Amino acid sequence: MKLWEKSTKVNADIERFTIGKDREMDLYLAPFDVLGSMAHITMLESIGLLQKDELEILLKELKSIYQLAVSGNFVIEDGIEDVHSQVELLLTRRLGDVGKKIHSGRSRNDQVLVDLKLFMRHRIKEITDECVNLFNTLINQSEKYKEYLMPGYTHLQIAMPSSFGLWFGAYAEGLVDDLIVLQSAYKVTNRNPLGSAAGYGSSFPLKRQMTTDLLGFDSMDYNVVYAQMGRGKTERIVASALGNIAATLSKMAFDACMFSSQNFGFIKLHDAFTTGSSIMPHKKNPDVFELTRAKCNKIQSVPQQIMMISNNLPSGYFRDLQIIKEIFLPVFDELEECLKMVNLMMEHIEVKKDILADNKYDLIFSVEEVNRLASEGMPFRDAYKKVGLDIEAGNFKCTKSVNHTHEGSIGNLCNDRIKILMEQTVDGFGFAKAEEAEKNLTGN
Repeated sequence: MKLWEKSTKVNADIERFTIGKDREMDLYLAPFDVLGSMAHITMLESIGLLQKDELEILLKELKSIYQLAVSGNFVIEDGIEDVHSQVELLLTRRLGDVGKKIHSGRSRNDQVLVDLKLFMRHRIKEITDECVNLFNTLINQSEKYKEYLMPGYTHLQIAMPSSFGLWFGAYAEGLVDDLIVLQSAYKVTNRNPLGSAAGYGSSFPLKRQMTTDLLGFDSMDYNVVYAQMGRGKTERIVASALGNIAATLSKMAFDACMFSSQNFGFIKLHDAFTTGSSIMPHKKNPDVFELTRAKCNKIQSVPQQIMMISNNLPSGYFRDLQIIKEIFLPVFDELEECLKMVNLMMEHIEVKKDILADNKYDLIFSVEEVNRLASEGMPFRDAYKKVGLDIEAGNFKCTKSVNHTHEGSIGNLCNDRIKILMEQTVDGFGFAKAEEAEKNLTGN
């Protein structure tokens, strides 16, 4: 069934090529296609294109299809082109000709636009929740191990004393910035394109503000041409924001792999969370972190792939945009899984105490000695030179103590302030409005 097909049947090879993986990708969108249709037909009834009794039976059936979709049992049948066609087919099978009325005032162009935006909005909420879970784990570990010193590095050379409180807390704060950017992407996403039709509006007196309110969008995409121009652009913006989170995870994964190696030995991964070798009986491999690093690096490439598909397209719809779904939709699953796995690993990580007691780290306290001399009145440059000459002569003696008190330092992590910043950031998304609207539509 093709919503556009008339008297000429499309060549089978052409059909296979043009549909591609669209039916598979559309399963991601099924619940959101139903939500969009529920809002749209409610609006159609208000302008006289549906009767009240027709609306009631359509909504009842759409709620049933919605439950099918959220339970994972929605299927796009063989010969059915996309999710929109499948939903309309199910309605016409059950309700007859009234099922054919739901498409008035819509095009598949604005239909897939609203599906994508509702999907992105929903999945951004899930990614945010997983980021918060990981954030809480990192903050807890930061507090637990704040007294445990470790080497800090520049150029992979030992530099100055750091701590596990700083290390865990740094990645926690990094997630806050990542969510600030994701919130901006959410704001771009949470605007309603429905009613733009094929990109040039409709002669029906559509109430676009009504569907905007019913779906819980912050506003509509006002200009109908721009609504269509948002296809590809919105996905690129969201993918870029997801890429920031992926970059944070990738860096953390690299640290964990390096710090758990025998040459460092700063942390130990739980035995149940490592894998072995088929030939070397001693091996305990950090495969989760290695795969996280690779998956997250791949995720960071997605905005560039989207850009290369959509970058040179003029205004209006083009089939090129279909390919973006194949690249973009699965990213949420992959990133969400990485967040969950990294959280699990970080919850069970073992941290080594007294790392800096080893004499090979003595020079890491040279800055502490320079600062001590400067605090006693010696000019900083003179103190620096004296300690440098002592190091060259092999006469450097250090006191392995650290007294950092300023905000954000070893002795003053500011984790309480970072937690407040995270809470404010999450509140700024305004997820409750969208959740309430979806609940009102579905009755769940």
